[in-house]
Order: sequence, then structure tokens, then C-alpha cells
Amino acid sequence: MGNAQKKPPGSGEGGGPHFEHGGSGRRRSKGGSSGSTKGTQESQRKSPVLNGTHSSGNQAAEQSQSATPAGTGAENCNLDAPAGALPPPLARLKNEGNHLFKNGQFADALEKYTQAIDGCAEAGVDSPEDLCILYSNRAACYLKDGNSADCIEDCSRALELRPFSLKPLLRRAMAYESLERYRKAYVDYKTVLQIDTGVQAAHDSVHRITKLLIEQDGPDWREKLPEIPLVPLSAQQHHRPQQPSAEVLQARAARAAEEEARKAEARFTSLKQEGNDLVKKGQFQEAAEKYSECLQIKPSECALYTNRALCYIRLSCFEEAKQDCNSALEIEPANKKAFYRRALAHKGLKDYLASSADLQEVLQLDPNVHEAEQELEEVTALLRESLMAGNG
Repeated sequence: MGNAQKKPPGSGEGGGPHFEHGGSGRRRSKGGSSGSTKGTQESQRKSPVLNGTHSSGNQAAEQSQSATPAGTGAENCNLDAPAGALPPPLARLKNEGNHLFKNGQFADALEKYTQAIDGCAEAGVDSPEDLCILYSNRAACYLKDGNSADCIEDCSRALELRPFSLKPLLRRAMAYESLERYRKAYVDYKTVLQIDTGVQAAHDSVHRITKLLIEQDGPDWREKLPEIPLVPLSAQQHHRPQQPSAEVLQARAARAAEEEARKAEARFTSLKQEGNDLVKKGQFQEAAEKYSECLQIKPSECALYTNRALCYIRLSCFEEAKQDCNSALEIEPANKKAFYRRALAHKGLKDYLASSADLQEVLQLDPNVHEAEQELEEVTALLRESLMAGNG
């Protein structure tokens, strides 16, 4: 990737611009407008697509700054603060540029960075790091102004001074993308991710540009890419994981519990419906198993016990049915189904007296349960027969 192979990761790039202005031969902003008018107009006509949406160079610069980790406190803008090896007058120009950029005065900021860069040449300042930052900051001004060509030129100068500098690489990638030079943009974004895997804007852009390159170049699109440089370990940013606070841990635990509860509820609903469907098909053993799984999730769900009791009755497992009805009545002491099905279980166990008592409970709760009336007549007859057989 051409220039990127020689380019450095910049430092001193804070929430503000990582700006830089090139040598004295560079175009300067006058009268409140920045950079090359022609370059700006061409860039605006292109309506570049940056990070998935049609946006101006201004928006692209905003994305580049938000996507990179905070470095030096450019937004603090202490105009008399020292700036690396820069003499005080040049340091002041740089800090003034940062202040103007922060306030959205990009043309004025560009002029300050240009003056600082020119001043470095005149004073013979030999500080690659400071010059890299000045060029990168000026590149951000050009990007804000939609002047992608000059942005690329300044980023390349910054990267020549300090190879694999993060912000110049990211800004140049955005400028390439705005000019639809997708292969070069892809290479720069991939280089950015070698330096810092946490730059989400680069991840998103790589994903987006990959689709464009596949459409443009077909399945062999990778073969048409410029070489992606290998970033040395010394230029890679290794982030130490921070220990989350107690509040964060608590919030995570709450979210995990909510997610677990949501999954359990979904599984419960599915299992219960499966059980109900199996009952309708007469597959009582399989239905009982589904209800048993449901009870592992919600052991206090009364309907599950009465449903499983019905299955056990149909399977002639009367003792199990009676136990399920007992469990249901502990949860809902006035549950008609539990009394009725326990009556059927007692009947299956030939305990007609207990069955009769349960059926009478059902009719006391609801005199209109005709099945209970019919069962009570039959159970009463069976009770008489059993008593007579006992007397005989």
C-alpha cells in the first residue's frame, strides 16, 4: 500500500484533530475558506459514500475522530501549553488550531496548522512526531472541507514521518473511499485494524468495501488489491482489559438473568404447547414427559400438574395422578380440575369413598359440572356394591 508502508502511527491525536500542515508550497486558506476550491468542488460533486451513508468530508472526519481512542487532550486547548519539540510560537499556533477545530472553524484551523508547518521549515525544526501531528491535523481539516485529494496528500506526508500512525491512516482511508478508490481504502482500513482492532469504524468500512469490491472485481477481488503492509508489534496498540466496576458487573448479571428468564419462558411455552398437542393425539406418555420438562422450569404451575394427572389417568397410573392432583391443590385449594381428576384417580384405585368426597367438592364449587354428577352416580353405585360385597 504505497505510502502506508512507510507511514507511522501518530501520537498526540486527541478528541480534536490530529492536524498537520505541509510545507510552505502548500495552498493556504484565505478569507475564511480552506484549501483548494477545485478539490473541494470535485469532492462534493462525487457525493462520497463514507461509512455506509452519503456524507461530506466533514462527516467523515467526525467519524474518524470518534472512532479513534482519545490521546492528547486537544480539546483542552491550553494555547500556551508545550507541544513536543515545537518552539513556543509554533506550539501556540498548533494549540490555536486545535481550539478552532474544536469550535468548527475548520478553515481558520487549517491556516494555523499551515503556519505551524511552514514555521517548522523556516526554523529548521526536526521533530517527525510533531510534524506528523500537524500534517494529520491539517488533513482532518481538508476532510471536513470535502477536499479528499489534499487530505490524502497530508496523510501520506504524516505517514512518511511516522509510519503506521493511526489517525492519518484512518483519515486517508476515508478520503480514498470518498473518491471511490476502494482498493486503497480497503488496504488502509485493514492496516488500521492491525494497529488497533477496536476501531469499529474500520471494521464497518472493511465489511462495506468488501461487498463493493466483490461486485466490482468479482471473486478474485483480493488479487487486485495493493499489498497490505505488515504492522510491526511495536506499532500495535495493546489494550489492557479494565476490571469492570461493581455497577457494571451487576448490570451484566441482571441482563444475563433477564436473558435466561426469556429463554426459559420461550422453552416453557413451547413444551407446554407440545404437551397439549400430544394429548389431543392421544399420545399420553409423551405428553406427560413434556409436562414433566415444563415442571422443571416452573414447578409451581398448577395447570401442569392437572394436565399430567390427566395423562396418568389415561395411562392407568392412578397413584401418580393422585399425587399430581394433591400438588395442584396445594397451589390452588379450590381447583375444580384437581378435585375432579383426583376423584378419577381414587376411582381407579377403588377408593370410592374418597372419590365420592372429591366429586362432591367439585359440585360445591360448580353445580353445573355435569361430568361430576355422572361420575358421582357411578361412584356411589360402585361404593354400594363394594359395601354389599364386604357384608356378604
